[in-house]
Amino acid sequence: TMLGEGNTAADERAGLIPRAMDHIFTSAEALGDKGWSFTMTASMLEVYNEQLQDLLKEDAGKPKRKAQPMDATKESAKLEIKHDGKNNPAVVVGATTVQVSTREELEALLERALKARSVGKTAMNARSSRSHCVFTLRIQGACGETNEEVDGVLNLIDLAGSERLSRSGATGERMKEAQHINKSLSALGDVIAALASGEKHVPFRNSKLTYLLQPCLGGDCKALMLCNVAHEASSASETLSTLRFAAKVNSVELKRR
Repeated sequence: TMLGEGNTAADERAGLIPRAMDHIFTSAEALGDKGWSFTMTASMLEVYNEQLQDLLKEDAGKPKRKAQPMDATKESAKLEIKHDGKNNPAVVVGATTVQVSTREELEALLERALKARSVGKTAMNARSSRSHCVFTLRIQGACGETNEEVDGVLNLIDLAGSERLSRSGATGERMKEAQHINKSLSALGDVIAALASGEKHVPFRNSKLTYLLQPCLGGDCKALMLCNVAHEASSASETLSTLRFAAKVNSVELKRR
């Protein structure tokens, strides 16, 4: 998974985010011997019920949300997705950014964000993610010896899994969350289909998730999607649906937009 159950790469339960960050820190340390220095800033957002939430804001870790829906209206009003029209990474106005320079700082950041993420219990999962989580790392580097500079952005996204309401047993607020999750994943599928067929109009604006990720799906960007499937026979329908979606994604060749 993206987040796993451990915040350090040394933990065998760690997900892709701490493992990727450990690789980046190791590479930065090696390049430091060649005169390079790097500045890394991270943000962590979730898309919950089609609203953007800042998982790193100061009061995000206060106990109130583990299995409770969030009052997204006021907070989301402070966050706005901005594009510059040149396919540069999206800027989320109002989002908290944190400079990270050590593994320990990253571990603290992830722990802080995970405490704030929207989760809840369903019939299929005792701790189901009720949102899409977007971890963004901006890396700026410079080499004094050669006067070279680099600037890049890495997005690591933990997508909530699609749910059949008949299996998850979701009702009330849980059902509303599932409907928003399925709608945004469907919007992502529509974007992938439009890219695959080379359509002039790609419906990025149909979801906060796809609008946030728009610059990641063109230009000089590279995108990789990993799909998790369940091995139980009872989950065959979900597994088949996931594999079909993966095949659709795999057919896309990103082009400069």
